[in-house]
Amino acid sequence: MTIGDLRDALGGVRASDDAADRVAYARDLWPRHHLAVRAGNVEGHRPAGIVWPESTEDVARIVRWAHDTRTPVVPFGAGSGVCAGVLPDDRTIVIDLKRMARVRSLDVEGRVMEVEAGHMGLPLEEDLARRGLTLGHFPSSILCSTVGGWVAARSAGQCSGLYGKIEDMVLALECVTGTGAVVTLRHRTSGPSLVPLVVGSEGTLAVVTSATLRLHPAPRVRAFRAFSFPTTKQGWEAMREIFQSGLRPAVLRLYDPFDAMLARRGSAKKDGNVSRGAPGLGAAALRSLLRSPAAINELLEGKIGGALFGGALLVAIFESGTDDDAPERDLDHARAIAARMQGEDLGEGPARKWIAHRYSVSYRQAPVFASGLFSDTMEVAAPWSKLEALYEGVRRALGEHVFVMAHLSHAYPDGCCIYFSFAGTAARAEGEAAGWDARCEATYDRAWRAALDAALAAGGTLAHHHGAGRSKAPRLGVEHGTAGTQATLAVMRAFDPAGILNPGALRPDVPSPYVDDAFPTEVKA
Repeated sequence: MTIGDLRDALGGVRASDDAADRVAYARDLWPRHHLAVRAGNVEGHRPAGIVWPESTEDVARIVRWAHDTRTPVVPFGAGSGVCAGVLPDDRTIVIDLKRMARVRSLDVEGRVMEVEAGHMGLPLEEDLARRGLTLGHFPSSILCSTVGGWVAARSAGQCSGLYGKIEDMVLALECVTGTGAVVTLRHRTSGPSLVPLVVGSEGTLAVVTSATLRLHPAPRVRAFRAFSFPTTKQGWEAMREIFQSGLRPAVLRLYDPFDAMLARRGSAKKDGNVSRGAPGLGAAALRSLLRSPAAINELLEGKIGGALFGGALLVAIFESGTDDDAPERDLDHARAIAARMQGEDLGEGPARKWIAHRYSVSYRQAPVFASGLFSDTMEVAAPWSKLEALYEGVRRALGEHVFVMAHLSHAYPDGCCIYFSFAGTAARAEGEAAGWDARCEATYDRAWRAALDAALAAGGTLAHHHGAGRSKAPRLGVEHGTAGTQATLAVMRAFDPAGILNPGALRPDVPSPYVDDAFPTEVKA
């Protein structure tokens, strides 16, 4: 089937099989894709075409046609996913939902809205703020992500400590199942609720067309503070006690010493200037340095790193939608807890600086890849009792292959998420030398495999808020077990009996995505 067949069958639906469009929709922002693109492989995974529906009925017609013709379809928001949630082939039709961006209803007094899946994140929050409201959902990707993408990936925002994750905000979902049926799923007060199944399903169960969301008063009062701790562990013990004491900071983020140094510096250059020069001697030196990541990680993880970079940094922000002193009172309580864990009060400055640059981190990757390196993130989570084993195990596993740093950003009374960031370069050539990008892929794949295995061994969960896509899917069977895997596949068959919705995502029974899909090119170190 082709996009022409779809046009003939449906008519009136905007569609394209233009070569440039097919390349643009061939992938999300999975960093391993960037290695392929850097190597010159920009044509891999091109879909058959793209469609831009403007209504739920358009989506239903498209999916019914796909079901009848057994054509795979992939829902698409803004393409900012980082786990290979989008990986079409030349039979696949991509359904871009951004033309479905209407606010269908807004109840200011009831603090509830229904918004279509293609609505972009930042304009949504800005519109709510003008009305004195907030959804409270501020992912780092807010400038380049949609409501439907948040639901599909089970997204978490930077203020999750107070407002929760996206699943805590969703009251109902309008969806199109794999047969083309339009259904509205609502949270139930009794009996089973299907909403939690679709949230986080990454387009494998249904195409989300709208979401009914719970709103909150926009913050009117905020209290800012930052604390420095001798060790990262002392910092997360303070986080644990803060949440277990009943406090609910909007933001509570702990950075290990190296990541703390970056957070203190901020993420943007003066006047917003970014270097556009080609990689030079500095890039070559960095590539050479990152060929021995284990030694660097060991040096910086110990007391030397803590002393050199000023210890771990905890950023705390409390807020309230009313004019009261609750944020200051809660901050006083948190300050006392931090002091018991040897936390040094740094005042408001670092916390205010963090919020001023809160989205800048999303735009750091391009210079890294242009320098012949790669970077990525991995977010995992565990109960507090297993957090140290998770932190040490994953950090050690990654550290054998890449330079690694971490922060803890989404905490709960019973556990916490750890967000690892890492950078690496090409593995040393062994035997018959491979190209630079192929050797970067080899390093990348070894790091990811080792880290996923370490997370499972520590009793952690493999995904907290980025989703799993195809990046983590090969290990989901180990985490979920046979019964969990069978249940997942049974739910997929119930929603999508023909198996046309984003085939391959979230499935531990499909081949690993770690394949040689780059065209190697030589890059001198």
